[in-house]
Amino acid sequence: MGIKSLFQIISENCPDAVKNGDIKTHFGRKVAIDASMSIYSFLIAVRSDGQQLMNESGETTSHLMGMFYRTLRMADNGIKPLYVFDGAPPKLKSGELAKRFQRKAEAHEAHDEAKETGTAEDVEKFARRTVRVTREHNAECQRLLKLMGIPFIIAPTEAEAQCAELARGGKVYAAASEDMDTLTFDTPILLRHLTFSEQRKEPIQEIHLDKVLSGLEMERKQFIDMCILLGCDYLDPVKGVGPQTALKLIREHGDLETVVEFFKTSKKYEVPEDWPYADARLLFLEPDVRPADAPECEFKWEKPDVDGLVKFLVEEKGFNEDRVRSGAARLVKTSGTAQQSRLDGFFKPKERTQEEQQKLKRKNDEKIAAQKKAKKEAQKEKAKVKGKPRGAQ
Repeated sequence: MGIKSLFQIISENCPDAVKNGDIKTHFGRKVAIDASMSIYSFLIAVRSDGQQLMNESGETTSHLMGMFYRTLRMADNGIKPLYVFDGAPPKLKSGELAKRFQRKAEAHEAHDEAKETGTAEDVEKFARRTVRVTREHNAECQRLLKLMGIPFIIAPTEAEAQCAELARGGKVYAAASEDMDTLTFDTPILLRHLTFSEQRKEPIQEIHLDKVLSGLEMERKQFIDMCILLGCDYLDPVKGVGPQTALKLIREHGDLETVVEFFKTSKKYEVPEDWPYADARLLFLEPDVRPADAPECEFKWEKPDVDGLVKFLVEEKGFNEDRVRSGAARLVKTSGTAQQSRLDGFFKPKERTQEEQQKLKRKNDEKIAAQKKAKKEAQKEKAKVKGKPRGAQ
């Protein structure tokens, strides 16, 4: 699930923290990728006639198709991907996982019903909700990555937390995931849309945590508290607290302890009975990860096993042999060439002065105020038109 509405808050309050760019701009970079999130997106996106792709034996192949071709695309653009798989979930997440399982079961029922009576849109909508990444999906993707010569590790718990640790420790340039909670785990840079297909024409979003914190005028602990209020995987959200309210509450009260005290005196908000926010905060502050300098975090990108890829993808999974051999040849080519150094490795970007940061913030505040004013005026005009008697000019 990630953190609800976090990107909205960032884009509205600190747009300078987000850079949109082409995949080519990441040439020469190593990136730690949240494997489970990527596999889930492949299972949803790589489809035919509303169904996941299957071979002649009826086995799902969407995850392998996505992993093979999207990884190839990154390699073609000079990116060195490293995949990180989820380990055992933290105990605090069990409630959220149980809810997800329940939602999947309900979606299966709704999907079956939609196939009988619903529209094509209903069938597609509920089909997406039934998707679940299984151990078999993970095992097959790990086998594929090994044959491709692409390194991977299994995190002790959350893949996003391990990706963030590797980015923070300088092992990779950034963590890549669609889950915004990767920022809450303290990755300096988050990349989104990196494993999307080329056809979607989505720019790669590059989000810088230091600029998020300075734009929101928050310390990391306050940022985590705001994210917990927005709604995370570990706790139920507080009813009635949306993105603007969460931001306002942390700015006014400073931390969750004070916010919870305020909730107790307020008739407007009611905290769920079991709401261990301090435990959730600790999971973000001190996640169970392997240190970036641990032996398990030494990675090597190797040449692909072409014959092994043909045996697995073509003979076992029914892929087209010419395409697999062509893809393997591209991998051989990229793995055999020395990576060109990036210019930004030689030059340190110039830091903005405090005056420049304040000027940028003023500009952004003025922009937000102008948008709110325009929205208010539009609502007034709409109400005025609605209030006029019919036929009146």
